[in-house]
Order: sequence, then structure tokens, then C-alpha cells
Amino acid sequence: MKAIQYKAYGNSDVIEQVEVSTPSIQSERDVLIKVRTAGVNPVDMKIRMGLMKAIRPVEMPFIPGGEAAGIIVAIGDSVSKFKVGDKVIALTKKHGYAQYVTVNENSVLLKPQGLSFEEAASIGVNIGTAQSVLFTEGKLEKGQKVLIQGGGGAVGGAMVQMAKAAGAYVIATASEKGVALAKSLGADEVIDYKSQDVASIINNVELGADTAGGAAQEKLFQVVKAGGRLLSIVSQPSQQLAEQYNVKAYFVASDISPKTLQNGIELIEAGKFKAIVSKTFKLEEAAIAQDFLSAGGVNGKVILVVE
Repeated sequence: MKAIQYKAYGNSDVIEQVEVSTPSIQSERDVLIKVRTAGVNPVDMKIRMGLMKAIRPVEMPFIPGGEAAGIIVAIGDSVSKFKVGDKVIALTKKHGYAQYVTVNENSVLLKPQGLSFEEAASIGVNIGTAQSVLFTEGKLEKGQKVLIQGGGGAVGGAMVQMAKAAGAYVIATASEKGVALAKSLGADEVIDYKSQDVASIINNVELGADTAGGAAQEKLFQVVKAGGRLLSIVSQPSQQLAEQYNVKAYFVASDISPKTLQNGIELIEAGKFKAIVSKTFKLEEAAIAQDFLSAGGVNGKVILVVE
């Protein structure tokens, strides 16, 4: 089968398409999926560049890809949740950039009927991350104010929709086309961070969701009310600033699982969540796709089309 591999850590020139053996059922709870589409996520590049070695080492050659969508073509003897022919979303963690992938049935869920395969491969990491930040860790409740960085981005856009559906007052930052997108997704206010200073406009939010890190993360300390939360999916916030502003601030390692996707799936089925695909690339264009995402300013999810 065709697959994308990293044979060494480095820039996008280490990415290559190769022919490898098609995986097989390894345990009685495995399903074999013919991949139609795969999501491209920032963690794919972090792994490729060696930035995750300490917490997520990989053995080279390595096939990346943490989420995919496709059709089940074989199942293990004890699989009870799925059958051959089911159209599914797979939370693969790795090996999604390939024509076939084997996954334990507990990391698979049925594709919502209203979603295309491109859309289906776009929601796993986005929804799971949003659920982890907003609700599992952020304890966001109806009527509270939340500020979401990058409301036009893949994860930020998911956060905007899920926070709005929960009855929160949603403030988002964005730029250029992302401003209109964040508004269309339900944000009550959108701050153009390239022309406006968010810290001089917004204050007293219960939750600040950081998707950028660095100076943009530090600005959020001025926005979150005393006793509130500043949660980052990028890096550990300054504990010195957290103490200074009396804010609970910490890094959130997202839980990406069928359980954490349940809320988002229900919103999709109720017509309250829209999957946003920014651009699609062919499998052999994986290097171009990763460079496109790395360049920034992407509104929505980048997807590889396997066939």
C-alpha cells in the first residue's frame, strides 16, 4: 500500500511516499480501515521535527497521522461495535497517512451521515481538544464569558461553536478571513488581533483558551478575571504571572477519544456544529500540506485525500 513516512527527523524534505505492506488485524478487537481521508495536525510536524522526543518518541521509519476517515474492510473475532462496510472515523494517534490502518475498535466511531469523508477526518482532534479545554478542564458554564484565540482556525473554530452551543458568551480573536468565519460560527465578539489590542478591549472573562503561546498567551492574563482559568494547548503558562493575576493557568494535554467527541457529534447531528475544511491535498502532497499548515493563517482543517 502507499503510505507517507518520515525516515529521520527534520524539515518537510524528510517526508516521502513509499510502498509498505498493508497492515493486518493484530488482535481480536482490531478493525482494518481503508482510509479515504486523513487530518493534518500541528503535532504531525512537531513529531517530524523531533520536538516531541521527550514525551512522544517514535521509531523510524514512522508513518504519521492521528485521525482518519474511511471504510472498515476487516474486523477481529471479538469486535462487537462495528461491521465490515461501516463508514467510520478513526482516532489513530499514528499511521493515518496511509491507504490502510489498523485500529482498536475503542478508538473508532461511526461517521455522522451528514459529513463527507473530508469533513469527517477534520473533527476528531478539533472536537476532542475543544471538549478537553472548555469543559473537562475549563468547567465552562452557561452565561460565562470565554475568550478563544484563533477563532477562525481548526481548533479555535470548534471551540467557538461548542462554547456557543453551551450558552457561553463567546469572544474570539482572528485576522483577515478568520474574522468573518469566527462570526459565522457564532462568536458574539471578534477581535482582529493584527489591528486591535485584545487586552485593552476585553476583561473579566472566566476562561481564556490559548492556542498560540508566547506573547499572545501572556496577554490573556490581563483578560481573565481573578479566580478564572487560562488554559493552553501550546505551552505551560507562566506560574509567576498566574500568581500575580490570581489566575489558574496550565497546559492541557487533550484527551482525544470517542467519549470526548460525543458532545461534538451530538451537535453535528443536531445541526449546531459545522466541520470546516480549509484545503485538501493528495496523499503524495503531504509535504506541501504540512508546509501550508505551518505557514499559518489557515482557516479550518487541512486534509489529505487518500483516494
